[in-house]
Amino acid sequence: MLIIDSKDCENIDKALKKYKKKFEKAKILLQLRERQAFIKPSIRRRGEVLKAIYKQKIFTGEIES
Repeated sequence: MLIIDSKDCENIDKALKKYKKKFEKAKILLQLRERQAFIKPSIRRRGEVLKAIYKQKIFTGEIES
């Protein structure tokens, strides 16, 4: 749960802006999307390895992005 400390004279727009920033920094939306479906650890690792291979190919110049 996110708690925003606001002063009595603070504008509601400023408080909402603070809330949005805190929400993004906490990465709550990413966690919710990640929890929607279970991904087996082996499949998650395979995806990470494929991403690493792709990045390495771009770095070496085999693939032009």
